[in-house]
Amino acid sequence: MRIAMIGTGYVGLVSGACLSEFGHEVVCIDKIAEKITALKEGQIPIFEPGLEEVVAANVKAGRLSFSTDYSAVPQADAVFIAVGTPSRRGDGHADLTYVYSAAEEIAGAIEGYTVVITKSTVPVGTSRKVEQIIRKVRPHAQFDMASNPEFLREGSAIEDFRRPDRVVVGCDTDQAREVMREIYRPLYLNETPIVFTSRESSELIKYAANAFLATKVTFANEMADICEKVGADIQDVARGIGLDGRIGGKFLHAGPGFGGSCFPKDTLALRKTAEDVGAPTAIVDAVVKVNDRRKLDMANKVETAFGGVSGKTIAVLGLTFKPNTDDMRDAPSLVIVPHLQSKGAKIRAYDPEGHKEAKKLLSGLELCKDAYEALDGADGVVILTEWNEFRALDFERVKNALKRPLMVDLRNIYRPAQMAEVGFEYVSVGRPSVSPS
Repeated sequence: MRIAMIGTGYVGLVSGACLSEFGHEVVCIDKIAEKITALKEGQIPIFEPGLEEVVAANVKAGRLSFSTDYSAVPQADAVFIAVGTPSRRGDGHADLTYVYSAAEEIAGAIEGYTVVITKSTVPVGTSRKVEQIIRKVRPHAQFDMASNPEFLREGSAIEDFRRPDRVVVGCDTDQAREVMREIYRPLYLNETPIVFTSRESSELIKYAANAFLATKVTFANEMADICEKVGADIQDVARGIGLDGRIGGKFLHAGPGFGGSCFPKDTLALRKTAEDVGAPTAIVDAVVKVNDRRKLDMANKVETAFGGVSGKTIAVLGLTFKPNTDDMRDAPSLVIVPHLQSKGAKIRAYDPEGHKEAKKLLSGLELCKDAYEALDGADGVVILTEWNEFRALDFERVKNALKRPLMVDLRNIYRPAQMAEVGFEYVSVGRPSVSPS
């Protein structure tokens, strides 16, 4: 099929590349000329494992191309809207400026029957609004609307697209359903469930899924606080409840709070939608508040572990909100690092992929070429992101580099007993702190 993908951000570029890998002819469209020029030259604007290879292979095969205009839309069987929907200042609702602008552009370009699909995460009712915009510009255009939310995890997005748990499609006509079935036909071999719903249900499914996962993360963090008070181990507690089939073990890892492009934005947007329709969500509201407080609590935890940080040098390993991405949106580091700096700490940091974004979002810290350079001469180390290369540090080398063998592990990647044996003061989350044996 011929597909136009409006937007070359995280969702648009990953979705466009993977759809072209399925065998479809895909044109990714973006108004930013510099971005399109870079993509044509093989430069990928985001870090996502495997994406560069998928893009290169399908460009070479002639199935994937990039454009700054909508010339591919008239020939397209389906047009996906995958533009940004950032949180609106003031109320936290999704800013739909780019979605509506794309709708106007599409309206002026479509010819023949086309399915227009919202791929971006959008509030309930957005698909109806997009349809109204297109109808206003082209009253007699032959098109159907569909909602097809993405469920991609940064760091594993390519595999998520190739082997999803499910595909959710909201549409109203049989003709639109057939087009969507054809787009995702390559997934039939994997027996991937395709859930057809109304457009409103489809839009809400995305928000409900992310809010539920954010709630699990927040619940685990609150249980971790209790564990520290009573001498329990949050990893044992999480495993014990996660083996219950009704609960499941995913997203029960205690840490410094969730961040990224989805959970913070989507919980705020769902809360605003609920308020607007007169069905306020006390649970989601609590999740937002607890998570905001969590990051500051973790900064205070670090300060306490160091016995005050004024005049001390702290090595920080990891700045992105999770490993295998360069995304720092709402990352815990954006709260923890400035707080420690405000208390007089000097920060020396290393992140495998996050330095470019860190330079934009954080000031006054020294960015190092590797973990050991960050550790050299520091008064202790804090692990903020669980990159694989931090999971097997050379303990003797770490101790020799630090002034004091103190590690504050906010991701629980090491075992307390092991750290005591090798001579560390070790502070983690939801588990007893230990000192050298």
